[in-house]
Amino acid sequence: MSAQIKQFNKEQLRELKTNIKAGDTIRVHQIISIPDAEKEKTQTFEGIVLARKHGKEAGATITVRSIIDGIGVEKIFPIHSPVIKQIEIVKRAKVRRAKLYYLRTAQGKRARLKTKMVNKKVFEEKAPVKEEALKEESATEEKKEKAEPKQKAPKAEKPTEEKPVIKEKEEEAKIEQEVLKEEKEK
Repeated sequence: MSAQIKQFNKEQLRELKTNIKAGDTIRVHQIISIPDAEKEKTQTFEGIVLARKHGKEAGATITVRSIIDGIGVEKIFPIHSPVIKQIEIVKRAKVRRAKLYYLRTAQGKRARLKTKMVNKKVFEEKAPVKEEALKEESATEEKKEKAEPKQKAPKAEKPTEEKPVIKEKEEEAKIEQEVLKEEKEK
């Protein structure tokens, strides 16, 4: 059983181009679903990484802190979550600690970090291909294939045998379209 769990966790891991460390200023693009409109939108959160926990495991997280309207806001993001669309490093700071929790109370010069500009994408999620789009593409390809034999086939060659086959394919296509419509309505 544990071998199956390990295999599943390996499949969920993403390949990171660069390592995220404490002191990095990052921009996290998170997918948020809107239940009323049945849509998804991308929300960005930019801040300093205070800590990274759980190393290279499937449950690895980063704590990101940002000051919004004079109030400190911290969010914990799971790195390998499918909700996270993209992470990009904006700046990289020179720090001497693994956890920068002291920045929560620090003010003035003590709160500043020596940074240098870096624009690197840690990873970028490719747009997921929906099953409906795949089914529609396959249906259009089938229609094209059906249309080509009708045009290319000479009228003298076995017209009685082709008609039942074409009718069966048309009926199958109609059934598939009805199933797709029902899935879209759900």
